[in-house]
Amino acid sequence: MDISGGIQASLAGRYALALFELARDEKQLEAVGASLAGVRQALAESDEFRALTTSPLISRGEAARAVAAAARAMNLDPLSANFLGVLAKNGRLAKLGAVIRAFDMLAARHRGEIKAEVTSAHPLDDDQVAALRANLKSRMGRDIAVDMSVDPAILGGLVVQIGSQMIDGSIRTKLNSLATAMKG
Repeated sequence: MDISGGIQASLAGRYALALFELARDEKQLEAVGASLAGVRQALAESDEFRALTTSPLISRGEAARAVAAAARAMNLDPLSANFLGVLAKNGRLAKLGAVIRAFDMLAARHRGEIKAEVTSAHPLDDDQVAALRANLKSRMGRDIAVDMSVDPAILGGLVVQIGSQMIDGSIRTKLNSLATAMKG
């Protein structure tokens, strides 16, 4: 089954597809997915790790050594650790976030799921995420893999993106719409 679709159109997509196919062939999709989730969290939480991936001042060799050390510290599986090294040696660490998103999309499709990126104003508990997943499943007719993020700027409500479809139920958007309507 060809699940690459339009993913190959981007550089990050080509790297993600290569990693996905290797992980699938080696029967390591779960391990790689878990490792990439840890890397995504490190990108979100660590200014130093984010700087390592984006700074043009860090040479490819230094970046390769640093990501190897970070991979050991994060206990990444060998395939993911090697992949980070390849990105560093090729000067592509700045694409890491996009590669992870594309890999997640490929893995979700492989499992027969649709990936939904959900933004809330505050963290949702497990019951709320389960209810959201059930609601989206009934709406879409397929299993949903939910990737949660928090953005206090939306004030309340949720913003859900599934592929190119966006459902914006945020209070910020509703207030902006109301302000536009009041201006006449």
